[in-house]
Amino acid sequence: MFKEFRDFIKTGNVIEFAVAVIMAGAVGSVMNGFVDQIIMPILGQLIGGIDFSQFKIVLSPAVIENGQEVTPENAIRYGSWINSVVNLIIIGFAMFIVVKAYNKYQKKEVTDEAFKLTTQEELLTEIRDLLKKRPS
Repeated sequence: MFKEFRDFIKTGNVIEFAVAVIMAGAVGSVMNGFVDQIIMPILGQLIGGIDFSQFKIVLSPAVIENGQEVTPENAIRYGSWINSVVNLIIIGFAMFIVVKAYNKYQKKEVTDEAFKLTTQEELLTEIRDLLKKRPS
């Protein structure tokens, strides 16, 4: 069982998967920053200077005694959720573009190789065509 596990770990697929997970985490943080710091302020400005991240429904306000917060505010912060939805849409669109480009490249590569005839196949095709032209 240990040998099977070792062989499994040695395969390129596991290493590639690990790299993909790490890269996804890095790309996710970059995309979060892009959405939170660039897209949402622009979107907020376009619809009247609104900061989505501050949208919330306060369930119970903070209790402050002697200048110190005794009980923190309890609120539903739906503005952060809006940011997350926009983030998801942008990441989904970016992944769609990447996969579409990859599929287009793969399709082109396959069609170029699939229709390339060998010398023998070209000769057989010529013989077939000549036999078709021959009177019966």
